Amino acid sequence: MKKQYHFIAIGGAVMHNLALSMVAKGYKVSGSDDEIYEPSKSRLLQAGILPNEKGWFPKKIHADLDGIILGMHARIDNPELVRAKELGIPVYSFPEFIYNQSKDKTRVVISGSHGKTSITSMILHVLKNEGLDFDYLVGAQLDGFDLMVKLSDAPIIIIEGDEYLTSPLDRRPKFFHYHHDILLMSGIAWDHFNVFPTFEKYVEQFEKLAEMTAKGGTFIYCEKDPIVKKIGESHKEAAIKLIPYEAHPSKIVDGKTILLADQMELPIHIFGDHNLQNLQGAIHVCESLGVKNAAFYKHIQTFKGAAKRQEILAESSDAVLYRDFAHAPSKLKATVNAVKNQFPNRKLIAVQELHTYSSLNKEFIHNYAHTFDQADIAIIYLNPKAVSLKKLELMDENTLKAGFQRHDLLVFTQIDQLKSFLEQQNYQDTNLLLMSSGNYDDMDLSILKNKINKNL
Repeated sequence: MKKQYHFIAIGGAVMHNLALSMVAKGYKVSGSDDEIYEPSKSRLLQAGILPNEKGWFPKKIHADLDGIILGMHARIDNPELVRAKELGIPVYSFPEFIYNQSKDKTRVVISGSHGKTSITSMILHVLKNEGLDFDYLVGAQLDGFDLMVKLSDAPIIIIEGDEYLTSPLDRRPKFFHYHHDILLMSGIAWDHFNVFPTFEKYVEQFEKLAEMTAKGGTFIYCEKDPIVKKIGESHKEAAIKLIPYEAHPSKIVDGKTILLADQMELPIHIFGDHNLQNLQGAIHVCESLGVKNAAFYKHIQTFKGAAKRQEILAESSDAVLYRDFAHAPSKLKATVNAVKNQFPNRKLIAVQELHTYSSLNKEFIHNYAHTFDQADIAIIYLNPKAVSLKKLELMDENTLKAGFQRHDLLVFTQIDQLKSFLEQQNYQDTNLLLMSSGNYDDMDLSILKNKINKNL
């Protein structure tokens, strides 16, 4: 008899992907949510599991269910959750369920404040092209992969390990639940200010994660990050395999990055110090899974990056429009510096949408100091409605200029005004970088794309 699971908050990015993966595996799946947006809506509809109406319906919860999968979006008093507890139905957060389904696999967890998705994407790209059988959980839609989650009978699983809270019932980081065999830690820079009010509390989560590495396990860590290096070196007496790494050797030729590997020069699509660190970390993970370096180098040459990670939206001979997920200070600085260093002779117009709770909070904004220094024109966009929804105070221009330590910072609070300003710029010998974990209020980029593609 098919196992049955019900998703509370099925519309989330990872939640709906997990639901689709479980349908593909043969489970019976149902779900509810109070809002479901595209592309979740169409994909759930196509799979036949889109809820008939929005909202929460305790009548959907019945004793024949094998479990509830609870999304972070649901509240602790959710009527479906209350009913499940009354009936004694097991309730799993999605990380708990992922572990439950992968107890007998080799579990690889990719952690860190930045680079998780990129490193995970590189590993998945190489493993797939090498023809290996594996499961995965990744935080972005990847080229060549139908879903962000795959659960099967594969012997290994690659997991992007998020430090954010598990569920309304479990206020611990998600990555504690995966019980890794192999752990990679990329770098640590304060994020999720609303959950970890001090930097020390934030770092503590990663220290605890490293301590969870079991005897005989592997800890791969970026020694260029001083905090991660300290965590790695604190485990020298432990009975685990320690693998420190830094950026892979490379050079830049005419705006293209060339890997210097085993007396070979290999052109790759990605660039920047952080991505070269990510790549070196990915090599060590693949090695730990039995992939030869020669195979890694062969496949990484065709890797074009994850969605919204230095993603090229338009390009001409002397201009590029990039979109990037960067939102935390370390991500913003790394992305701005990478684009400027890749094209030092081009003007760089860099735009950051302040979208997260941390970035919109005036108590946190000083952490963005000097992150924009290498941009020729530095622009901030924030939507007053987003600030209001997070119950925060709208920062004025002077507060933002002081926070970013940039007196010529341009600030926009109306998307039409930002769009007009960007469309009026001359993009000869100029790159435009749009950074955000949001979507710029669905700003229409067609004129900008045409302008850069044609270099008008």
